[in-house]
Amino acid sequence: MARRYDSRTTIFSPEGRLYQVEYAMEAISHAGTALGILATDGIVLAAEKKVTSKLLEQIVSSEKLYVISDHIAVAVAGLTADANSLINHVRQQAQRYLITYKEEIPVEQLVQGLCDMKQGYTQYGESRFIGLRPFGVSFLYAGHDEHYGFQLYQSDPSGNYSGWKATCIGANSSNAQSILKQEYKEEGIDLESAKRMALRVLSKTMDATTLGSDKMEFATLSKNVKGKVVFKVFKPEEIEVLLEGENLLQAKEEEK
Repeated sequence: MARRYDSRTTIFSPEGRLYQVEYAMEAISHAGTALGILATDGIVLAAEKKVTSKLLEQIVSSEKLYVISDHIAVAVAGLTADANSLINHVRQQAQRYLITYKEEIPVEQLVQGLCDMKQGYTQYGESRFIGLRPFGVSFLYAGHDEHYGFQLYQSDPSGNYSGWKATCIGANSSNAQSILKQEYKEEGIDLESAKRMALRVLSKTMDATTLGSDKMEFATLSKNVKGKVVFKVFKPEEIEVLLEGENLLQAKEEEK
């Protein structure tokens, strides 16, 4: 039955389903895990790296984490090429707002703008290219603005978005969500506790048999001593220190 209604994104099935959008979400479920945790004093983004060749230059290469502007960063799960296209679009959106209004774009406004574009591709595509497929990527947005402070959002190929205290996208996301529900405190946690939680969740949900800095990307969005919002991507040696602090390197090796 699905074959009769999945050729275009503009056709509903008799059950009211858009199969192409569902296929895009299925592609994301096979991508590397990415999670975000909102703390009282910042946000943690962590992701599983699928490309782990020893020839890859880790210092300058990022597979899952991207900076949008001085106060917003994203983690992605899905098709990297699709993510690059959307990231370029949203970066331009942020810069146009900054040039026009002389201030940084509110986080939710940026998220909504990108989701409006993603939703359009499920309904009609761009006017020049009727019927393009949906973008096969989900985003976690970590941002800060003067209106609502630190914020964490998630969006999917349908164009829907929502705010979260802690969430996960990609492979094993349901298992990660269950762990986050158990460990996240309703009154909130600080950034250091969020770091430790992110490492524990990734250690239990990653497909890799060994846990190391070459298998993950890790970053935080927080304020420095001067009150400026700073996005910090951890270097491999810094990730190793975090893993050793939680005894996760040894624990993962013992599971083999």
